[in-house]
Amino acid sequence: MEAFPTLELESASRFVAELGLTFDTVSPDRVTGHLDIGTQHHDAWNAVHNGVYCTVVERAASVGASRAVAHLGQFAVGTGNATDSFVRDVTGPVRVDARPVFQDADQQLWEVTITSAGMSALLARGQLWLQNVPLRR
Repeated sequence: MEAFPTLELESASRFVAELGLTFDTVSPDRVTGHLDIGTQHHDAWNAVHNGVYCTVVERAASVGASRAVAHLGQFAVGTGNATDSFVRDVTGPVRVDARPVFQDADQQLWEVTITSAGMSALLARGQLWLQNVPLRR
């Protein structure tokens, strides 16, 4: 069985824990999760900081892509993040859905959508290019 790190917020770095993204499903071909957007995610204008959306895209895609190559003794690191935010006036629960667009032995491309939990409105979407690299021992 391949080693895969725990994804529990209690054992995460302060940065990841403060983001608050909790995973519901983690597989090589889909990652789902949720978080509650609050004032800790807002900028000086009381809107969701676009960096929050970028970080959610990076985290969800990296976890899924790493799960896809864990059996090979590898993990995936983001090399290019393109995230578009559409709605920044948000507080409350949001849903995250990440799926691979392309996967091969060296690299992967994942697409991530972030929607409001109640109305399923698209808040942001992004894509992350990742490089598969050997695990550090």
